[in-house]
Amino acid sequence: MHDDVVAEEAKTETQRSKSSLLINARIQQDTEQRPHDSVTATIASSFPEVSPRGQPFQALHSAVPPARSNPRSSPRLASPFVIKHKPAPGSVYRSPQLYQKLRPEMDADNSSADALSTIWKNSYKGGEWRSCVNKSSGGLPESNGYIYVEANGGLNQQRTSVCNAVAVAGFLNATLLIPNFHYHSIWRDPSKFRDIYDEDYFISTLENDVQVVDKIPVYLMERFDHNLTNVYNFRVKAWSSIQYYKDVVLPRLLEEKVIRISPFANRLSFDAPPAVQRLRCLANYEALRFSNPILTLGEALVARMKERIVNNGGKYVSVHLRFEEQEEKDMIAARERGWKGKFTKPGRTIRPGAIRLNGKCPLTPLEVGLMLRGMGFDKNTYIYLASGKIYNAKKYMAPLLEMFPNLLTKEMLASEDELAPFKNYSSRMAAIDYTVCLHSEVFVTTQGGNFPHFLMGHRRFLYGGHSKTIRPDKRKLALLFDNPNIGYAFIPLLQIFLSTDQAFISVEP
Repeated sequence: MHDDVVAEEAKTETQRSKSSLLINARIQQDTEQRPHDSVTATIASSFPEVSPRGQPFQALHSAVPPARSNPRSSPRLASPFVIKHKPAPGSVYRSPQLYQKLRPEMDADNSSADALSTIWKNSYKGGEWRSCVNKSSGGLPESNGYIYVEANGGLNQQRTSVCNAVAVAGFLNATLLIPNFHYHSIWRDPSKFRDIYDEDYFISTLENDVQVVDKIPVYLMERFDHNLTNVYNFRVKAWSSIQYYKDVVLPRLLEEKVIRISPFANRLSFDAPPAVQRLRCLANYEALRFSNPILTLGEALVARMKERIVNNGGKYVSVHLRFEEQEEKDMIAARERGWKGKFTKPGRTIRPGAIRLNGKCPLTPLEVGLMLRGMGFDKNTYIYLASGKIYNAKKYMAPLLEMFPNLLTKEMLASEDELAPFKNYSSRMAAIDYTVCLHSEVFVTTQGGNFPHFLMGHRRFLYGGHSKTIRPDKRKLALLFDNPNIGYAFIPLLQIFLSTDQAFISVEP
């Protein structure tokens, strides 16, 4: 019996040895037939790796699982393999290479196509446009009290707050104290309301809709020791409904007679009844007129732009470029105060490639030039550039100036003496840009934000519902600018896409 067991075990061991040799032989044969590159490609397709910043990097993986302690286990490849990840199309900034490729053809292009006229070939067919801004003619009932708001942010965020304050005060039948502009460490502009806007015109324009005053009566301020910071302050949540103001704010207003709301940026929902929207528009398009110094210089620059292009009917393109320098330390500090760790969470990584693919990166000056040349604007087109201090301007503005030598800024159009009163006030400088862009034939926005949104609405209001605005689809442009096979023929390609639903650029009439 014992001999039978020993014989059976020996037979089993022999079979195991044969099986092991057969397996090893097959693995060895497979490895010899498949070159390392093929193995690497197979692994790479199964385990793609992306660096924290969206750039390709090298990752090491074994081609087979780790060796076991059993000497008869399957062998592994002796050396590790490098896995390379190919960046997704559009995730890498290759516009400079594209420009170098297209520039000879671009420079040789002598066509004189008038893109200012030809891009908008079809007449506007959206029906009649009607403004909701109608001034009231009757008087106002007795006020329920005084509302004081603090508007924070830059020029156009403050403008939003002013329009919302007018709407809330009118809805609550309250008297609005001229809003206070909060000083911000980023914009560093101590300007007050009357420095930027015509205060008397603002008050008189709204007199039949909302009562506005520049000071609260002394007898009321005595209760607060003549200090507005002692007034009860409502901490209103962002995007609150107008009904919230009626249900929560109004009872306290009737009780206190004076209330303060700080901060007031974005404290009223966009979804409001027509009567509230009318007050917003009345404030924005009628009552808010820039102060006389700003308006005078802004209109002078508009006239100078038109004088340079008399042969083209005084038509010029304005571009709002968001490619400015920022003080990094101040920006980080401001983000931390405003978003409480949103940008500094442990483990949070910024992936530039993904951001670019999602259309969140601002267009560079070079990309703005490529887009406009692709739409048919030739090198003789006059462009007004609205921007702050451009990041590394000498390097990044050079290609745009090569494509459009007739590019001008407020610093080029105005003398140093003319700009001196505004030089250290970012909001006043932005107001000058706003004025010149407002009267351009075409307005180009490159990044979104309050500035272009206000301008698009204001231009429609001025021109009876019709304004020429270019809004790039940066997701699609990122793919287009990353195409190595594209030629100068992409010019008609862009023009074709203008008339499709999948447009690279949205052109509004």
